[in-house]
Amino acid sequence: MWKGILLVLTGACSFGILSTIVKLGYHQGFTLGELCSLQAGFGMLVLWGIHFLSGAKTSGLKNKDARTSFILGSSTGLVSITYYQSVQYIPASVAIILLMQFTWMSMLAEWVIYKKRPTPIQWVAVFFILGGTLLAGGLLNNGETPLNWKGIGFGLLAAIFYTIFIVVSGRVAQSLTPLLKSAWIVTGAFLLITLLFPPLYLINGRFTGTSLWIWGIPLAVFGTVLPPFLFAKGMPQTGVALGAIISAAELPVAMLSATIFLREAVTPLQIAGVVIILSAIVVANLQRRSTPEG
Repeated sequence: MWKGILLVLTGACSFGILSTIVKLGYHQGFTLGELCSLQAGFGMLVLWGIHFLSGAKTSGLKNKDARTSFILGSSTGLVSITYYQSVQYIPASVAIILLMQFTWMSMLAEWVIYKKRPTPIQWVAVFFILGGTLLAGGLLNNGETPLNWKGIGFGLLAAIFYTIFIVVSGRVAQSLTPLLKSAWIVTGAFLLITLLFPPLYLINGRFTGTSLWIWGIPLAVFGTVLPPFLFAKGMPQTGVALGAIISAAELPVAMLSATIFLREAVTPLQIAGVVIILSAIVVANLQRRSTPEG
């Protein structure tokens, strides 16, 4: 159990520092398309490399599960694009709060798609998550935290796309190993990103002539390689409900890294909002674990 907890916690912390890395990349003059492309491209190469070295069977796109995973990758590609676009307009500590709205969006999506009605306690949790978001997002700080409506919109879009991935991914491609499934998902994400942002950095000298290639390494490791592997290994040991609670560590880690490395100011009201959001997530998922599947 404790090994599983540590694995899931490490995966969540990896996700948590992504927004800070992207923000620092922007400060170096790199673009949204370049950073997204490098993250997916490097991640795809590493995942496929590990898969082939493992000697496991490879399922091509003629396989329905492989094809489904490949298509599902478009949702993760859109998460990266919209989330990192959000970080361009608003503080990283606020962008992660908007992304975390997938916690209640996924409950609603499961209700609409799979007729899995949220419990009364989960509805209460949604109310507190929304209330905590108002505090944590700095909307009650009398203008102290700069907010941009484009950033808010992109942050919520990222939450919607992440909701689609969370709700669908656990129910498809069951015949594939977690590593192969992740490789096909990231390949699909890379294709979408390449169509939207052609990798001109490969021919205009920016890839080798600047430090751009270096930024692709941490983005790929912490965004597309470690989290899927760690979650795949840890979730079976912790269970989905406890795993979801532990993965909420992504929120405080993101805010802490933004405070340390980006010098973003975090007010007591925002800290209180984070505590409320985390508490609501814990309560909602503990309730989900105690409720029989129906």
